[in-house]
Amino acid sequence: MALALTACGRLYDLPPPEGEPVVLKPAEVATTWTDSDGGTLTLKKDGTFIADKVCIAVGWYEGLTWSGTVAWGQGSNEKQSFVGVTFDAAHPETREREPDSYATLRQGKVLKLWAAVGDPDHDYPNCVLTSPAS
Repeated sequence: MALALTACGRLYDLPPPEGEPVVLKPAEVATTWTDSDGGTLTLKKDGTFIADKVCIAVGWYEGLTWSGTVAWGQGSNEKQSFVGVTFDAAHPETREREPDSYATLRQGKVLKLWAAVGDPDHDYPNCVLTSPAS
C-alpha cells in the first residue's frame, strides 16, 4: 500500500532547512542575506531593499532568481518571523512582483531566511539565505 501511495505522489513535503524557528527583531532582519549561489538580499532599516540575483519562491516555479528593489516588510507569529518583499518590476517568467515570503530560522550563530521552491512532489532545494546572528 505504501509503495502505491509513493508512486502516486509524495507522502511528505521536503522538510525545511536545519534550524529552529525564531522571532527576529527588525534590526536583526535589516542586514545582507546571501544564498548558496552568491545572490544577495540587502534589507535596509528604512524598509527598502536591494536584491542581486537572489533565490526566490513563486508558486510552482523552481530555480528562479531576481534582481531589483522596492520594499520589504516583516510579520511574526508566536514562534517565527516572516519577511515579504515587493519588487519594483514583475519577474520576467512569473509576471509577479511579490514572491512567496521567507520564514526565519536560527541554527547556532547563523540566521536563515527560507522559502520552499517548486512543486512539492519534486526534490527542488529550498531557497535559503543566511546571515551571521548578531
